[in-house]
Amino acid sequence: MDLSYTPEEEDFRARLRDWLARVLPALPPKPSPDDWPGRRAYDLGWQRRLHDAGYADVHWDASPTLRLIFLEETERAGAPYVGANFVGLLHAGPTIAAEGTADQRARWLPPILRGEEVWCQGFSEPGAGSDLAALRTRAQRDGDAYVVTGSKIWTSHAEVADWCELLVRTDPGAPKHRGITWLAMPMDAPGVTVRPLRTLAGSAEFAEVFLDEVRVPVANRVGDENDGWRVTLVTLSFERGTAFAGEVVACRRVLGELAVEARKNGRWDDPALRRRLGRLDAEFRALWRLTQWNVSAAEASGGVPGAGGSVFKLRYSHARQELYDAAAQVLGPDCLDLDRPWALERLSSLSYTIAAGTSQVQHSIIAERILGLPKGR
Repeated sequence: MDLSYTPEEEDFRARLRDWLARVLPALPPKPSPDDWPGRRAYDLGWQRRLHDAGYADVHWDASPTLRLIFLEETERAGAPYVGANFVGLLHAGPTIAAEGTADQRARWLPPILRGEEVWCQGFSEPGAGSDLAALRTRAQRDGDAYVVTGSKIWTSHAEVADWCELLVRTDPGAPKHRGITWLAMPMDAPGVTVRPLRTLAGSAEFAEVFLDEVRVPVANRVGDENDGWRVTLVTLSFERGTAFAGEVVACRRVLGELAVEARKNGRWDDPALRRRLGRLDAEFRALWRLTQWNVSAAEASGGVPGAGGSVFKLRYSHARQELYDAAAQVLGPDCLDLDRPWALERLSSLSYTIAAGTSQVQHSIIAERILGLPKGR
């Protein structure tokens, strides 16, 4: 498989670099991590700049390779991360683009691209754990609406979201993977209650969401009724296949910064640390090549990442944790000071083997869908 870039792709990279160099110095200061209304406004403002410059639709309408170049260059330049726009741009938006009707694409995609609406993800539930298909939130059909009752947890950005990509059970008697439906729920609907959750790192980008007979129009269903698990796999393929691509670039940058810090504080003299950093450098280089391979495979198959995204997600989750363990080794006792660089990132890295599907789930996907092994009973 050819992993090199075409002249047209390199021209896109050069134009993007030039634009970033002109725009980034003029950005306003970033708001406090705890100021979620401020962070929402900041992130939407950045998205609007991308829209006005013609880069907003790179996640959907551009080829997967251009998408990868965009993520690589924006991360290298230190551009704002998608932040509150994460679910809309990288999960719900691509899913609606791939599976939605023409009316649904016209309704939901432009506001995401223009930086006007924020989405959250209502997948996980308190009683389901890693078994996402064991969800119990019910949706009963009542005329032209579904009446939804249940609760969700770890709902990303729910406190500032306008819409929620919501998984519900519409046929309790069907096998658990066949009775699920994917809905777009307005977060201001009567019966929606949001309670933010504070993480180990002190942030509150997740929330519990309680749903008490919330009416969601049938027109907001993406895909057929009871076909939501297939649609969900499309969402998860984007989440695991390309959504972390920019973070690989960020990890490679952090690795270089750790080497500089180790030389300053004398820990570079430790040969075990040098070996560790060298192995991590090779690991992230390999992960970047794997990302390129996954993107090329997606491009050849219509733009939706495949099961190869689980290989990436599995290894990247552990490599990121190892990177910040190495950061603690470089910092020494200062790693306990949350005001020091990398200390908070070390805490957040603990979640990566759980978020977007646990490592155990990724092992099962790789075994069944790539290696062809039989499913467990």
